[in-house]
Amino acid sequence: MKILKEEVLFNCSAEALWEVLSDVSRSDWVPSIESISLVGNLRSFDMDGIGSVTEEILLNDDENMTLQYSAIKTPSKIDHHLATMKISSAGQDQSTLLWTTEIDPEVFADGVHHGMLISIEGIKKVIES
Repeated sequence: MKILKEEVLFNCSAEALWEVLSDVSRSDWVPSIESISLVGNLRSFDMDGIGSVTEEILLNDDENMTLQYSAIKTPSKIDHHLATMKISSAGQDQSTLLWTTEIDPEVFADGVHHGMLISIEGIKKVIES
């Protein structure tokens, strides 16, 4: 199993960043997704270059500003996927996102990491607008 980590400082409050990420039906910060379908705690979408994906939202904790989800249906066989996005305040009008993803088999790690990086850039664009 491979563990990927990205820690990023944003020029906005933790609450503003959480407002974007906690809305699990939002797709505007993920450049490779046009829309998301949400049924209960399952979100489904088509991702450019990957295909149809279904994720289970395991935790959407407003108090601790933590989102956790797992890809449960993907075009390729994934044995384990667990992503955790944790937001914390980094001072006035600044916040930190710690995004950790566990992936197995490791052959998918580069693609997942690329997706995390382009999504972080998408979050920055949403926050700046």
